[in-house]
Amino acid sequence: MRRVVAGVLVLVAAVGCGDAGGLEGAGSTPTAVGPARLWPELTPASSPAFEIGEVNTEPVKGVDVPADGDIRRVDPVGIVRAEIDANPGDYAGDKAPYRETDRRMADCAEGPGHGKCPVLRPYYRDLTGDGREDLTLGFRLLPGQTTAVRVYTVDKDRLMQVMAWEDALSGVELAGRSLVIRSPSEVAGYEYRLQWTWDRDQRAMLLTHDEMLRTGPRGHSRHPSAPPSARSSGSPSAPSPTPSSPSVSPPASGG
Repeated sequence: MRRVVAGVLVLVAAVGCGDAGGLEGAGSTPTAVGPARLWPELTPASSPAFEIGEVNTEPVKGVDVPADGDIRRVDPVGIVRAEIDANPGDYAGDKAPYRETDRRMADCAEGPGHGKCPVLRPYYRDLTGDGREDLTLGFRLLPGQTTAVRVYTVDKDRLMQVMAWEDALSGVELAGRSLVIRSPSEVAGYEYRLQWTWDRDQRAMLLTHDEMLRTGPRGHSRHPSAPPSARSSGSPSAPSPTPSSPSVSPPASGG
């Protein structure tokens, strides 16, 4: 007991010496201002004015899912080929906007992420919370600077696309059950940051955060992204993923 009392006395004496550890004023605190409701006489809208495509799900036709539902056994290159076949106007022909993507698919014999193959390395993580891995896939939309990002899950015996987006990318991250995409902005020193999160009611990845954030001073982007409201998460006809978490698992052998 004497040792404890002596220790307390020494601590009190040390705190009392000098000004170290003393409280300092932080200046005046701004007055809190509550939200002000504008135009209360307007009748609240009951339906959206524009079709944005918040819920974007569709089965992938022409791609088989193994009986055990293991999405790792589904060929990522085959998934992209199925999308190209379903949208020939975007990929086939000399005037197609993504014609170079179609041509470079011939370079994917060794699998995604090799050579000139436009299909990027796939990543696997349980985004839907059902205990099974889902697939996050990206592929270049050439000859431009845009990259398509897709998320797929297995629903019974079908491969379902539950998220789609195309943009000029500055970064892609998986965080928990969310996918975060960062894109350059036409405003110097800012970037767009969009987050999709799995919604069990809609059974889709919904756009839950849409922000413009400051990143520091920099020059104007040569390939600015359109404002999020003007971009679409629909088909590729509308205007290099690195996981932020070590729990994201790439394929064991590049496939």
